[in-house]
Amino acid sequence: MYDYDLLVLGSGPSGQKAAIAASKLGRRVGIIDRRDMIGGVCINTGTVPSKTLREAVLYLTGLSQRDLYGSSYRVKEEITVADLAARTDHVISRQTDVIRNQLARNHVAMITGTGRFADPHSLWVDGGDGRDHKVAADKIIIAAGTRPARPDSVDFDDRTIVDSDGVINLEAVPRSMVVVGAGVIGMEYASMFAALGTKITVVERRPQMLDFCDDEIIESLKYHLRDLSVAFRFGEEVAAVERHQTAALCILKSGKKIVADTVMYSAGRQGQTDGLALEAAGLEADKRGRIKVDAQFRTAVDNIYAVGDVIGFPALASTSMEQGRLAAHHACSEPTRDMGALQPIGIYTIPEISFVGKTEAELTESATPFEVGIARYRELARGQIVGDSYGMLKLLVSPDDGKLLGVHVFGTGATEIVHIGQTVMGCGGTVDYLVDTVFNYPTLSEAYKVAALDASNKIRNITRIDG
Repeated sequence: MYDYDLLVLGSGPSGQKAAIAASKLGRRVGIIDRRDMIGGVCINTGTVPSKTLREAVLYLTGLSQRDLYGSSYRVKEEITVADLAARTDHVISRQTDVIRNQLARNHVAMITGTGRFADPHSLWVDGGDGRDHKVAADKIIIAAGTRPARPDSVDFDDRTIVDSDGVINLEAVPRSMVVVGAGVIGMEYASMFAALGTKITVVERRPQMLDFCDDEIIESLKYHLRDLSVAFRFGEEVAAVERHQTAALCILKSGKKIVADTVMYSAGRQGQTDGLALEAAGLEADKRGRIKVDAQFRTAVDNIYAVGDVIGFPALASTSMEQGRLAAHHACSEPTRDMGALQPIGIYTIPEISFVGKTEAELTESATPFEVGIARYRELARGQIVGDSYGMLKLLVSPDDGKLLGVHVFGTGATEIVHIGQTVMGCGGTVDYLVDTVFNYPTLSEAYKVAALDASNKIRNITRIDG
């Protein structure tokens, strides 16, 4: 007899949803995590704190209002870390309470401590009191998440040289910062600190940043960040970082040297599997700590599943939640539908980016004909009202049947309004639907109609000449 029908290792987005889904199906469920990590990295050091920090930065700097009130407009002249932390701490506290309440309401047992495998059906739990106790379950879901990868050659001190989790705990807003790595996390923090007035230098070994995004959108972001005095060093690698009394010296392989108050490494993520004793369960992880799973999120051991960042791409809170729910249903032998292919990507830079579907480059590479429809926020009444003159929405439309092939948004509310395009695509709708639909006025969503009309007019002109 097992203690639980299902045990979940980790209480992040995927773990929470897995535990609650299994409980809703009438199973006895337990979830293991440290007392100070309820909600996982997402709530405590990752997604929620960074997005809350972004909102605090936007508000306190008055950045989004400068088109209306002038480039010198600020809500607060001297912004301190305490100003930023107040909002972040408040949200973390509230969200932790919400998660505790949801787990309790759904009768999920909270097992405090860190778990490691004893065998495929049981785990040792270290509660921090020096004594381990064993819990057993029929099925186990690993949702252990990730931590920032830390190169061995870098001497992190969590003050001058930090990783992407430690950057939210800086004692002061740095005057200058080197961001190593122009991935999603690196660019989000680079844009936030640039908005605060920090002089940012981004070092990236690849020739481009965020190369999975639309080229035009990335060019717009780059232009906007350069306007905030961000310098880019593409095709460059950091050879060494020297820590000095008042600053750090970044030495690039090309010989360039950059002095900065703070160096932030954003060198990818490492799965938190090294302490799980996976071998005791007959499992192994790759060198990045990731666990291989099949289409049902089952590992090489039949009764053990893995979900979330620990299984790798796309490693988003949104997809992780759905993976957790689906894995729980499979583990409970409940029928379920596969995860939809149309998954939106949201990047919380300043300004934000979001897209769903194909990019122009992908369509060109696959020799898929498309037409482009564009709406610029400055042409929308709502864009003028909110003071966003740079935002844009781009539709990629099939000229043959009018189907939407991709939706790309840059600017205020991008991560919200992308879902309209996602829904139209998911339901097999065409550009005609957007042309014929009445949107509330004034809204940013109205950009869909403007872009749809733009694309339709171009397609009509081609048809007229071609036909």
